[in-house]
Parts: sequence; structure tokens; C-alpha cells
Amino acid sequence: MASVRFMVTPTKIDDIPGLSDTSPDLSSRSSSRVRFSSRESVPETSRSEGASDFSRATTSLATEAAEPPNEKTTNPHTDVAEDVSQTSITGEQYQLLDPGHKKDPHIYLNNTNYEDGDEFFDKNLALFEEEMDTRPKVSSLLNRMANYTNLTQGAREHEEAENVPPGKKKPTKTPQMGTFMGVYLPCLQNIFGVILFLRLTWVVGMAGVLQAFAIVLICCCCTLLTAISMSAIATNGVVPAGGSYFMISRALGPEFGGAVGLCFYLGTTFAAAMYILGAIEIFLMYITPKAAIFHSEDPLKEPAAMLNNMRVYGSAFLLLMVLVVFVGVRYVNKFASLFLACVIVSILAIYAGAIKSSFAPPSFPVCMLGNRSLSRHNMDVCAKTQDRDNLTEPTYLWKVFCNNSLYLNASCDEYFQHNNVTTIKGIPGLASGIIAENLWSTYLMKGEIIEKPSLHSADVVGALNQQYVLADITTSFTLLVGIFFPSVTGIMAGSNRSGDLKDAQKSIPIGTILAILTTSFVYLSNVVLFGACIDGVVLRDKFGDTVQKNLVVGTLSWPSPWVIVFGSFFSTCGAGLQSLTGAPRLLQAIAKDNIIPFLRVFGHGKANGEPTWALLLTAGIAELGILIASLDMVAPILSMFFLMCYLFVNLACALQTLLRTPNWRPRFRYYHWALSFMGMSICLALMFISSWYYAIIAMVIAGMIYKYIEYHGAEKEWGDGIRGLSLSAARFALLRLEEGPPHTKNWRPQLLVLLKLDEDLHVKHVHLLTFASQLKAGKGLTIVGSVMVGNFLESYSEVLAAEQTIKHLMEEERVKGFCQIVVAAKVREGISHLIQSCGLGGMKHNTVVMSWPSAWRQSEDARAWKTFIGTVRVTTAAHLALLVAKNVAFYPSNMEPFTEGNIDVWWIVHDGGMLMLLPFLLKQHKVWRKCNIRIFTVAQLEDNSIQMKKDLATFLYHLRIEAEVEVVEMHDSDISAYTYERTLMMEQRSQMLRQMRLSKTERDREAQLVKDRNSMLRLTSIGSDDDEETETYQEKVHMTWTKDKYLASRGHKPKTLEGFQDLLNMRPDQSNVRRMHTAVKLNEVIVNKSHEAKLVLLNMPGPPRNPEGDENYMEFLEVLTEGLERVLLVRGGGSEVITIYS
Repeated sequence: MASVRFMVTPTKIDDIPGLSDTSPDLSSRSSSRVRFSSRESVPETSRSEGASDFSRATTSLATEAAEPPNEKTTNPHTDVAEDVSQTSITGEQYQLLDPGHKKDPHIYLNNTNYEDGDEFFDKNLALFEEEMDTRPKVSSLLNRMANYTNLTQGAREHEEAENVPPGKKKPTKTPQMGTFMGVYLPCLQNIFGVILFLRLTWVVGMAGVLQAFAIVLICCCCTLLTAISMSAIATNGVVPAGGSYFMISRALGPEFGGAVGLCFYLGTTFAAAMYILGAIEIFLMYITPKAAIFHSEDPLKEPAAMLNNMRVYGSAFLLLMVLVVFVGVRYVNKFASLFLACVIVSILAIYAGAIKSSFAPPSFPVCMLGNRSLSRHNMDVCAKTQDRDNLTEPTYLWKVFCNNSLYLNASCDEYFQHNNVTTIKGIPGLASGIIAENLWSTYLMKGEIIEKPSLHSADVVGALNQQYVLADITTSFTLLVGIFFPSVTGIMAGSNRSGDLKDAQKSIPIGTILAILTTSFVYLSNVVLFGACIDGVVLRDKFGDTVQKNLVVGTLSWPSPWVIVFGSFFSTCGAGLQSLTGAPRLLQAIAKDNIIPFLRVFGHGKANGEPTWALLLTAGIAELGILIASLDMVAPILSMFFLMCYLFVNLACALQTLLRTPNWRPRFRYYHWALSFMGMSICLALMFISSWYYAIIAMVIAGMIYKYIEYHGAEKEWGDGIRGLSLSAARFALLRLEEGPPHTKNWRPQLLVLLKLDEDLHVKHVHLLTFASQLKAGKGLTIVGSVMVGNFLESYSEVLAAEQTIKHLMEEERVKGFCQIVVAAKVREGISHLIQSCGLGGMKHNTVVMSWPSAWRQSEDARAWKTFIGTVRVTTAAHLALLVAKNVAFYPSNMEPFTEGNIDVWWIVHDGGMLMLLPFLLKQHKVWRKCNIRIFTVAQLEDNSIQMKKDLATFLYHLRIEAEVEVVEMHDSDISAYTYERTLMMEQRSQMLRQMRLSKTERDREAQLVKDRNSMLRLTSIGSDDDEETETYQEKVHMTWTKDKYLASRGHKPKTLEGFQDLLNMRPDQSNVRRMHTAVKLNEVIVNKSHEAKLVLLNMPGPPRNPEGDENYMEFLEVLTEGLERVLLVRGGGSEVITIYS
């Protein structure tokens, strides 16, 4: 037998002469290879033409290192280099199998002869008399049951680059980017964003320093734990473009990868909308307020007018940015450093202003009426009256609160009359101790006035006035979490640039984690600085109305608020451009993976690869976010998508770690499944904390995408962790199933469907598979098996073609199961192998389904019906149930439901309850749902038919099966002349065929002796393919023959003509007459009662113990089922399959 040698050879680029270590495509191939080499000589031309130069180089090196020089010349080897990611097996490896071994013949049943004096003798049930000890009559079973009363009980380009021919590879530049420029700074730029400048002060003011610190800490811990998991995945191999999508899809499979990849794409797209809305808010409120198109005289309607301005300007900004991205991404990348500089300068300005405020705080007075804050909009003096030319004149505030009256005796607002107007410092400074006042939360309802609790106020309500600063939305801890979380996203920027890094597996973890620690320090320190330097009234003022429409964080900065305004504006524009650049490429990577069919069009782009169609779709989705027009409403949406993405990154790492897959060898060592699980839990908690309904919507979207990819997407094998999880779960379940046989309540038919293939590898009886699908209704195990005659080494391609044909047919018939093709020298041996070896552990078949050999009478070859009987015997020996579908061509398809009719069950002997269970299972399918079940049983002369009917009805009531019951009496036991005549014809036909086969065997022997007259020969195959099966006389030919023995034996053989003469003088055997009588009588009764039935289920008698009666057995079954359109012969496996107990 040929031997197989497995050789693992780690090969580095530096070890190969003539290859530069600066080639990026070769450096990605420096992983270990597995080589399969045979000790047989294989022609060189049989090598795969798609192998690269590098593969051939490593192959030759491995061969030279492993073998001595003299062995190379005398025993040549062919090494097949395989990439680690490939799972296919070449045709050369199948030639390593040894075809020479033979199977020993296996005897399944003893061949004892029938005794006429059997104690179970009954003329009406003679067909079943040999099995009455294991399969009792229905009458005796029902009698026992009636007497029993006590009923207690991404990134496809990288993969394609692996297969590019060597001469066509384009020279590429060596990646030179290090950790700082390649990972750290891009992550900083993506993490710092609009929320820091526009909303962080407001979050601190509403939540207080303590809760704001907790919000920031939770979000930063979430991203830090995710970064640890991402670092482990990213260092477990090369991560091409596509970043998180590629990592998740290759770790969790195409279904999860596609679902989470699209969620990440939607999150990035909505992030672009959020950045654009932030830029427009800065532009219209703090840079050029006069540029607003829509205005409203009513202050209460001013927010609605502002939203319309945001929509118009946001759409224009989006169009401009899309044009910039369309013209060329290189312009976006050139300005990236400028945008990053703006962010860093703005943050430094905040720290500088905070330090300066400790000894020289900036002057931003806040006007207060009692303890209520007032807007400085249109206000010239913060007082009720002012002295001018020794006259007391009312101010703008007097006019607003006193019904536009300029008279000092006018009727004014009650709260205005009882409280004084004062001025407080908006920026008290770092040394003022204001942090004690800002520690606790002050959540407000929409329309509630922003107040300073420490100031005195008269206990008067007063009327709501336009000059008060009001809360624009209702705030809570959960809302602030959703709004703040987008400010910590962007941690994937480093992994997306892995192709540009000199050492990606070192730079990605260090750069990403350092960037997260840096941004976390900035956010947490800013929370403390804002609470220690700025008054709470100003912090809670989202748009800076109390500080003369200044950006709140700008009031703290040094040297000027404009540093923050312009810095945040340009950084926000840059972040929006980066999102509009990255999102289309992510969508293009998903589309090119071809896992979501309707996204294929977005995989195409311009000649240079720019994703034009994906950019247009991205712009359309971003426009939807801009039409929302509220930064506070868009932020929670993208928080959901990013949190879902991070959740699955943590899940992927935890899964791979717990499964301990052999390929899981990350270079980043500082990870643990508990950290990943904690990060996953925080992500899930944050999703529901920030917005439970958005979380449910995001999960439903991801679930719909998952199911769509599962049913309609292209099948991919990426070695993902879900496959590993499925394997571990299957192994665990199989080991549990091995603990014992299934309980009767859990029994369901696990089918092995035996299909027959023609010469063109087409299935002969398609309706047999249809019937199996109707019986299973998608539940349980189904194995579709077939046997091909031949040699496996020579027939492998035909086996693959037959498997594809059967799998395609299974998909058409919606059969969920497995396909198995066996190649054997004989069909009977192949079927025996299938019955013995199919399935695994507890997931083995318990029922065999096959079709009746319809043309067995017309065929001169006896192999067809002998194979059938052999299958029945093997099934019986294996204690399996057997279903034989006769006239299977007339069985209905799945598109032909019956509107009425009956399923008739003829329950003659009890063999485990299969006859009760099968019609119930069939009625679960739409084809048989409207059919009624009728159960017939046979009463003998000594049986009480009335009592049997009552017992049977009670039995069915306890089984919870609705069916009509009828007991058929068969009292007439006289054997008719027709029975004798039919038996005689059967025996004469058998004897005639035996004589014909005998004379053919003698002619074959003579020809063989003439051919080998000078030598001794051993006849191992005589007659047809099924040698020993076709010999029906007692002396089996299994001996060594010589010429003398052969001539001597010929002298004792009767002449052929004498043998045919004896046919005229035959008398039928009495046991055969009794069996024929049973078949004829039962057939008369069944045809009379069930000739219009849609399906007849009938007990199948077992084959005779003496193989000499095999052909008669086929005749008995033929007579038993004559005149019936659809018959299902049922033979139980010897165990109970149905119970009356709960």
C-alpha cells in the first residue's frame, strides 16, 4: 500500500536565493506550508499550473532538505504545495489509496429450512408465520393492551492576489509606515471628532462630573477591550483592506461577516452625516449666523427653521464632499495631516486656557434673573433699568418681560418683579472651586429653564419667556451615553492600513492601544477641567446663548475662542471626508466577496478601482442622516451600528480563544477570552442603555441580512470560528447521543434513501426523494446514498459528478440532509457498506427507503431482485426499519397536493408501530394534509372482531391519532384453484430460469477450460457478476476445479431436455401454496377496500430463511400488491417507535 508523508517546512523569504525580501506579496506568503508527498512516481506535468514561483521554490527547498541526493534520483517525489487557507485536495492524492484489498463475504442470516410443523401455522397469515415470535398478530397485541388498565408512566483582492501568475504581478513599493505615522496618528484623527467640541461640555453640565466621568470611562473601556480583541485577530494573519469586516467575516463566517460588515458600513455612512451636521452647526451658529436662509420671528419656531437650514446646507456640503472624493482620494489624504493638526491645536488650546483660567480667567459674564439664566441675544445691558442722563430708563429686558412696554409702571411678569437681575462669571477658573457645584447631575425636561440652584430665587413661577435659556431636548443618562459614544469610535483606522505598515503585527496593537489611552486621558481630563473651570449654567447651555452665542468650549480656550471654532470646523470637515472615503471601499469589499447577491453592482467602479457606485449609494444614505438634521438624533443611530460591530469583534476573539483552533496563533499575547467576553457584555449593555428601540432595530437589520446571506448568498469557506463552534457543538451533541438509544417519544425516522443512478448519472426515481422530503418535513436526519459499480481510483470524477447531481436534486426537493456515494465492485456490497457505515455516533439512520424493482420479471438478469432481497436481509440484520415504495413514479410531487382522499393503513402484524406513525408524519406535509387516515386490521376465525375494533379505537385515542377504524374478517380459509394455478406457474417459471442459468454456466465453464487446458485454474467468478447469488442449486461452486473433476461432474448432471420435461410433471410445494393463498386473499380484501386510496401502507413480510425461495418471495409480494396504484411496504426495525404515554 502506498505511504503518505506529511512534511511541515517553515520557509522564510530570506532563505530563498534570488528573491527580494522587500516584495510585499512574498512576505505575506512566509507562513508555514503543509506538503503532501507520495512515495509513488507522479508525472511532472500533473502539477497544478496555478502554483506561484514562490510555492515551487519552497517546494524544491523542502524536498532537498528532507531527502538524500541518491534517493532523489532513484525514487522521485512530487510535492504538492498547498496554502494554509486552501482546503481542496488534488486528484494526485487520491491515487495514494490501495485498490487491491478485498472484502470478506459476510453472512447476515442463517439459512435454516422451513419446518412445516411451525407452531404459528395459520393459512391466512402464512406470509408472516416465520416472524410471529417477534412480530405478533394485531389481535393478540390489542388484547394485551385492552387488558392493561394501570396507565401510570471583506477583502477579496488579497486572496485573488495569491493566484496571480508570477509574470503578471505589478511591482509594488515596500511598506515603510511605522507605528506612529501608520496607526497612532490615524487613530487619533478618527477618534477625536465633533462630539468633543460641540457636546462634551453639555454632557458634563447635564450629567455632572461624576456621571460624565462614568460615561466616558465606560465608553473608553469598551473600545479598549475591543482593541485588545482586535489586536489578537489582526496579528493572527494579514488583514487586508476591509478592516473590521475582513476580521469578522473570516473569524465568524460570511453570514456574520456580511451582517456586521453592512452594519459597520451604515455606521460609517451615518458618521459622515453626523460630521457634516456638526460642521454646519459650527458654520451657522458660530462663524456666520447671518448665512441662515430660513428665519422665524417666533422664538419658539426658531429651532424648526434652524433644522431646515441644516438640511439645505448639509445637502450642499455633502454634494461638495462627494465631488471631492469622486475627483480623487489623494486630495483627501493630502489634507489629512492638516485636519489632524487642527484637532491637536484645538485640544492644546483647551489645556492652555484651563491653566490660564487658574490665575486669569476670561471674562464671559452670564446674566441671571433670580436663579434663571438669560440669553444674551439682542441684550445690551444685563439689568432691569439703566441710568442715562440722570434718568432711569427701562432696558431691553424690561421690554421683553413687561409686554413690550417702556413705562416703568407697566404690568410685568411676576417672576421678573420678585427677582433681581445679576451677573455671574461664566468661567470662574480652575481655582474657583466650582467643581463642587458641578459634581452632581441636573437632567432637564424639554422646554425647562436652565437654572443655577445656588442662587437665591423667589418662590414664584412666572410665565415662560423667550429670553430664558431652555433645554431643547429631554436628557437622561442613557441618552447622553448614546450621544457621546461616537466620540470614541475610530479605533479600526490602524487595522485598515495594515497593507501600508512595515510590521503590521507589531504596529497595530501598540498604535491602537496607545491612541485609545491617549484619547481616553484627553476625554477624562477634559471632563474634570470643564467641571472645574466653567459654571454649570454655561455647561448646560448647549449652543452658548448665555455667553453671547460663543462655542462653550471656545470660551475656555486660549488665546482666542476662534482657535477652537475654526479648528473644530476643519477637523469635522476632514472627518466627514474620511468617512465618505472609507465607507464606499468597505461596501466594495463586501460586494466583491459576493456573499450578498444584490450588492454585486457596487463592487464595480472606475478603471482605477475607485468605487463609483458605492460612493453614490453612500451619499444617498448619508443624505437620509442629514435630513434628520439633528446631531443628537443621528449620534445614537451610528452608536448602535458601531457597538454591534465591536460586539462581534469581541465575540470573534472569545470564540477563537475558547475553541483553540489550530490556526489561532496571534502574535499579540495580552488577550484573554474573559476580557473579550467583558467587552462583548459592555457593548451589548451600552446598546440597550443608550436606546433600546434603536438596539432592537439594529439587531433586526443584522438578523435579516444574516438570514438573507444564509439562504441566498454564495457559499464561502473561510475557516471561520462559527464552523469550529458548530463542529464542537456537533461533537458534544453526538457524544451525548451515544449515551443510549433514543426514547420512544423522541424516535423519528432518520432516513437513508437509496437512489439508483443510470449510465448518465441521472437519478432514476426522483419521486422517491420527493416522498422522503414529504415524510421528513425538514426535520431529523436524511442521508441520500447511491452505489456506483467500479473502482474508486478510476471513478472519482464520476463520484463527484453524481454527488453534485444528487445535491442539486436535494435542493430542488428541499431535502435537508447529506449525500453519500459508495463505489463498490457489486451493487449489493455497496448497499451493505452504506447501511453499515452511514451516519456518525448517535446520528445514524434508523430507516432505509428504497424503491421496488418494478421490472424484475422481465429482466433476464437476476441481480436486480437478488440485490433487493439482499438489502431487505441486511436491513433486518441491522435492526433497521425499511420502507419500500412501489409504483414510485405515481407518487405526488411537492406541487401536487391532494384536496381529498384517504391514506389506508393495513395493520396485519405489529412491528413497533411504524404503520401508525408514518401516516401521521405524512399529514404534516401540505401534499397529504387533507387526506384522511383509515386503519384496517385483519380478524381471524377465533378473533372477536367487535372487541378488536373497540380496542383499536381506544389505542388510537391514546395515541392522539385521528383515524377511521375497520376490522376485516377473513374466515374463508379454503385454498382456491386459482391459488394452486398461480403457485404452479410461479414454481415452473423459477425452475425454467434455473435451468437456463445452469446451462449458461456450463457453457461458460467449457469456454474457460478450452482457454486454459494446459493449466490448473481456479474459478473465482462463474456466471454473472453476482456469482454465488445466481447459483440456486444446493452445491455452490466455491471449489477448485480440474478438468477430470469437471468431466466427472458432467456425467452426473441430467440432460437439459430432461430438466425441462420435468416442468410438466411438477406439483406445487404446500408451503408455497399457503403463502400464495395469504397473498391472494389479502390482495382481494385490500383492493376491495382501498382501490381508490391515495396511498396504501402495508406490512411487508420478511424474506424466507431459506434463500432457495427468494424468487418465490418476490412473486408473493407482487401478488400481494397487485391492482394498487401507490403502495408503501413497511417493515419495522424491531423496536417500539410510538407510545401512548406523555
